[in-house]
Amino acid sequence: MHSKLPPLISVIGSDGSGKSTVCEHLITCVEKYGPAEMVHLGKQAGNVERVVVKFPFMGRFLKKSIANNKVKVDKAAPGPLAASVIMIFVIRRLLRFRRMLALRQQGNIILSDRFPQVEIPSAFDGPTIPEKIKGNRFVQWIAQREWKAFEWMTQQKPDLVIKLNVDLDVACARKPDHSRNSLAKKIAVVPLLNFVGSEVINIDANLPLAEVISTAELAVSKFMEAHGYSYVGEGHTVAAP
Repeated sequence: MHSKLPPLISVIGSDGSGKSTVCEHLITCVEKYGPAEMVHLGKQAGNVERVVVKFPFMGRFLKKSIANNKVKVDKAAPGPLAASVIMIFVIRRLLRFRRMLALRQQGNIILSDRFPQVEIPSAFDGPTIPEKIKGNRFVQWIAQREWKAFEWMTQQKPDLVIKLNVDLDVACARKPDHSRNSLAKKIAVVPLLNFVGSEVINIDANLPLAEVISTAELAVSKFMEAHGYSYVGEGHTVAAP
């Protein structure tokens, strides 16, 4: 293992890869090896939108900024309002990340839906604003804070990364309400994420979800047993020596 802490297992994949469904089933498998918690380390843009759009007067403008942030990230500098909305997401993600670290320190195996990355800026789960962006000083300050946050988070390496690789047509069939162009961009990013320092398992997410789940569970079981973990119900020690 990378440390004496319980394992940190992350599931990575585009929308339509079955990521959330896999995580919901996978947590049961992880719990066989000891106390476990499932966390979401993505933007959760929809949850934020449902709250901030209720703000008096500013709701309509905030909703528009959030929608733009969810769909794409422009190379041009965002305005101060858009940058502020981006920072809301960063702060929320930092809080959830710190909570995840605390849960792990308490002895929980962690299963995360998504994980921050800095390998491909402006891609999903990566920094939104270019680090060296020019223009408004407030936006530049936001960009610097965002990059520092992501660099700190990515210093914490997952022990195991399960990458769900899916074709565009399959993803579109599973997510008919999503933009095909947006899905294509996300799908293209997944194979490029290396997660150096982590063990990476690639799974063909084009298969029926039952097969994808079964393959992921087998990968987790092999990983846990290879690192000294046994089923709690069998009466063996939970932690690796």
